[in-house]
Amino acid sequence: MSETLFTFLDSPIGPLLLAGDGERLSRIGFPSGKGVVAPRPDWRRADGAFASARAQLGDYFAGRRHAFDLALDPVGTPFQLEVWRALLDIPAGETISYGELARRIGRPAASRAVGAANGANPLPIVVPCHRVIGANGTLTGFGGGLDTKRRLLDLERGILPAML
Repeated sequence: MSETLFTFLDSPIGPLLLAGDGERLSRIGFPSGKGVVAPRPDWRRADGAFASARAQLGDYFAGRRHAFDLALDPVGTPFQLEVWRALLDIPAGETISYGELARRIGRPAASRAVGAANGANPLPIVVPCHRVIGANGTLTGFGGGLDTKRRLLDLERGILPAML
């Protein structure tokens, strides 16, 4: 198993933790909310790591990018990985419900399990779990908090000017 490296990226929503093997991202952590990720004692800080991720996230917050082309290494169950892959098919600025996401993966009765997998997404923003909302159109749980979810959606919809 390779060493886990980490760094922080200053962003308009606060410092994001980026972690992985230095090239492939395995975690993005928010500065607040339930999605806070702290470096583990066996992780090594490497501020030169994740150059492509830092550049692409910078472009995202500047309003110049809505999809990412990064090497990712999420760790999850086969079901979680299936849900996370399906999140990548939701266009920027659009939202779908948990039920719709369940239907898209061929498991229409699994909306609660899809919600749990969505909530366990280790790569928010890049794997856009913020684009999933409640069946009634309301914003529901998000690791970075609902205000951050709203800001990300508004940025993608062009409602909010670039954040940088």
